[in-house]
Amino acid sequence: MPALLCRIWWRGRQNPGYRQRVGERLGWVIAQTQPGAIWIHAVSVGETLAAAPLIEQLLQDYPDRTIWITSTTPTGAAQVERLFGNRVKRSFMPYDLPLCWWLFCRRVKPVCLVVMETELWPNLLACCQQRRIPALLANARLSARSARGYARLAALTRPMLQRLTRVAVQNEVDGQRFLDLGLPPARLTVCGSLKYDVVVPTSIEDQAHDLRQGWGADRPVVLLASSHEGEEALLMAAARQWMQRWPQLLLVLVPRHPERFDPVAQTCLDESFIVARRSRQESGNGCQIYLADSMGEMLLLLAAADVVVMGGSLVPRGGHNPIEPAALGKPVLMGPHYFNFQAVVDELEAEKALQLTTSSSLVTDVARLLDDPQQRQQMGYAGQNKVRHSRGTVARLAAEVAVLVP
Repeated sequence: MPALLCRIWWRGRQNPGYRQRVGERLGWVIAQTQPGAIWIHAVSVGETLAAAPLIEQLLQDYPDRTIWITSTTPTGAAQVERLFGNRVKRSFMPYDLPLCWWLFCRRVKPVCLVVMETELWPNLLACCQQRRIPALLANARLSARSARGYARLAALTRPMLQRLTRVAVQNEVDGQRFLDLGLPPARLTVCGSLKYDVVVPTSIEDQAHDLRQGWGADRPVVLLASSHEGEEALLMAAARQWMQRWPQLLLVLVPRHPERFDPVAQTCLDESFIVARRSRQESGNGCQIYLADSMGEMLLLLAAADVVVMGGSLVPRGGHNPIEPAALGKPVLMGPHYFNFQAVVDELEAEKALQLTTSSSLVTDVARLLDDPQQRQQMGYAGQNKVRHSRGTVARLAAEVAVLVP
């Protein structure tokens, strides 16, 4: 426990949110007066955004029940508040210690647990089994790399999986990996990816148009989405070459973690780029790099881009969700490290909605798309068509939850 609290304090140096509401991480949350809360755990921003359509459906289906959402990161907690306000109860996820879970469940009184994607903790599932709280692993995915890691801890993994009531996977390949690790076959169902049910606001195009006007309507715009350390430098080096061909080109950087906003801004200045920052409400007209140092605006920024490069894929972080830019009709480039979204990337690439690239071919690949508006349009149409025909996971997962709720 002292080590965990020290870790929170250490992480709070860069993100003060980690030092807030520490009691919730020990299980001390506001007591729930009525039993029967539907408990959903979404680790961070990505999982929260993916879960949003399902949560909206559950709010409609169970108006008399409390929807309780736990998050691990401060950015995830902020996203819950931004999306749902006081329509849900929210808290940080407690540490995976029996005493913390005893206190949390005693105060929240959950009727079931829905864990988004693959956030498995042995004491959590043991507590659910002891208290007869059914647990659903929803929108589950398991890369080959993660499966190998779980297999090395088979003595822990097998009983943990057998405590799950249901596992709703995104595709059959991931489903087979769960079975190989010890999940009983009768508990597995293939529901598809919840991310295909992304909701694009009807006003997004008008907002994106206004944003482009502020940047300069005729400028080519390349956006790096959810970037990690090392990727901004790659894009800045590439941008210097693109700007020789298109002097007015704008590079938009969207760092994945807010604690990196200031360091990325300083790196841009050190490289002698003209920088505008969204947090300062700077228009971006005349700048070379627009730093999107804000939260909850990814769809808007994607809608305003001409070409999207997915972060986390040019360095070995496993990539990030390419479905959102595809749903907006944007051509998507993905680097070689996309093991977290293997199936989705394969599907979009097969439909010619996504193109694979590398750090060495990035300059040429982006330039080819900037040179060919027709190809960009064709990739955009293909992406929107794939997303449209892959919807329906929300309804399937809501049906899975309905089985667990008495």
